Amino acid sequence: MLQLKDLLRRKGMTAKELAVKIGISEGALSKSLSGNPTLERIEQIAAANTITCPKCGTVLEVKERE
Repeated sequence: MLQLKDLLRRKGMTAKELAVKIGISEGALSKSLSGNPTLERIEQIAAANTITCPKCGTVLEVKERE
């Protein structure tokens, strides 16, 4: 969970915002990450910062401006 918290801080996002974005409660996110998260949960977290092009299906990563 520490690595995820560090990543969220660098992206300016809270665990609650991530949980809302992937459609689960903050408690469910915390419980999932403190135990053994499912592949589905890991994929949901990874997809939270990506956008899929509706025309071609290309996955685009959202990055902060430097």
